Amino acid sequence: MLSIRCMKLLALETSAETASVALLTGDRLLHREGGTPGTHARFVLGWVETLLEEGGCALAEIDGIAFSAGPGSFTGLRLAVSVAQGLAVAADLPLIAVPTLHALAFGRGDGLHLCCMDARMSEVYSQACEVRGDAVIARSEVRVGAPGDLSPPPGEPAQWQACGSGFALPATQSLHWLPTLAGIDASAAPHARDVARLGARLLDAGQTVDAALAAPLYIRDKVAQTTAERLAAGGRA
Repeated sequence: MLSIRCMKLLALETSAETASVALLTGDRLLHREGGTPGTHARFVLGWVETLLEEGGCALAEIDGIAFSAGPGSFTGLRLAVSVAQGLAVAADLPLIAVPTLHALAFGRGDGLHLCCMDARMSEVYSQACEVRGDAVIARSEVRVGAPGDLSPPPGEPAQWQACGSGFALPATQSLHWLPTLAGIDASAAPHARDVARLGARLLDAGQTVDAALAAPLYIRDKVAQTTAERLAAGGRA
C-alpha cells in the first residue's frame, strides 16, 4: 500500500465563494485560491498546471485526484467533478470524493464543529462534525433547510464551535441558542488544502471512485429553480 508520506495528490474545491486547488506531495502542500462565483472555471486548470510545474511532477505521476463533493453550489460542484473526471481519464487516475462540510470542519482543527454553509434559495446546508487528528467524524446527518430552522448541535452547546457562511445570515444570527456556543467564525470556508489532506487518508484506505461514476452530493431533490420560484422564496432573480 502507498504510504501517505509518499503520496502525490491533486485537490479541487470550487463549491465556495473562492475557488482553490492544492497539490500535496508528501509533507509539502502547494495551493492557489481566488476568483468569485461564476469565474472559477477561468482559473482552475491554469492553477493545476502551475502547481504541477511548481511541484516538479507530471499529471501521470499523481496518485489520485480529490474533489470537494458537496453539498454546495450546483455550478461549483459540477465544475470540480468535470475537471477531476477529465484529468483522471486522461491520466488513468482514481478519484476521491471528499464531503465539503467535512473539509470545512477539518480546516478548523481538532474539536467539535457545527458547520453551516449558505445554500442560497433561502436555505443552509449544515452538519455537526468532530475533528480528531486526521479524521472527521459525523455527529449528525447533512441537512438542508431554512436558516431559522437550524438545530443546535448535540450535547453541551458550549463545547461546539460554529463555522461557515451560513452563520453570516440574519436569520441564523437571530437563533436564540447561538450565543451559547463556544465561538462563531462565519468567514470559514472549505479549501482545497483540507480536501487534499482528507483525500490522502481516503486514498490510503482505498476509498476511491471510478472517474465515470463520480458525482456531486447535491442534498436537494431539486437543484434549480425558475426565476419566479426564487423570487417567491424571497431570493434573488
